[in-house]
Amino acid sequence: MKDLKDRIRTQGKYLGKGILKVDGFINHQVDPILMKSCGSALASKFSDVAATKILTAEISGIAPALMTAMYLNLPVVYARKHKPVTMPDEVLLTLAPSHTKGRLVELIISPEYLQAGEKALIIDDFLASGQTILGLANLAEAAGADVVGIGTLIEKTFEDGRSALSKLNVPIKSLAPISEMSESNIVFAD
Repeated sequence: MKDLKDRIRTQGKYLGKGILKVDGFINHQVDPILMKSCGSALASKFSDVAATKILTAEISGIAPALMTAMYLNLPVVYARKHKPVTMPDEVLLTLAPSHTKGRLVELIISPEYLQAGEKALIIDDFLASGQTILGLANLAEAAGADVVGIGTLIEKTFEDGRSALSKLNVPIKSLAPISEMSESNIVFAD
């Protein structure tokens, strides 16, 4: 997607150790016009998977998931990283390693919002190692839901997350696949 790639080229910053800083337009300060375009693009890629819910992780996945859901007319369920008092005692919980946090994070979903028989389309900001998305898929499985697709804004193809997700046997689409990064250059795979 040209608009997203242009923003990554002009405003993204490689910080080393595989970290791409895009928090000025995706995940700290969010550009709603860009997210609207990304949501439309992701929705068109998954219009045929018959999803009943969009599933994502707190917090960076919420903006692209919400915009995709708007175009598909679906609710968004996001895995929380901390259990609020409003959640029931029995929850769906998994641990996933966070590259940017450098530690394991909890992913928690209330079973009242993701149930058996539902079809979950996972939307997130990044596909890197695939571990967060695998965690979301594990939560869907624990709920008895089926994952029907995975969509991301940015994919770091050199981190092999797509391979880690291949066992899910669902379509995986990314809007800006990156094949290599350095301080002076970001190379897109397509």
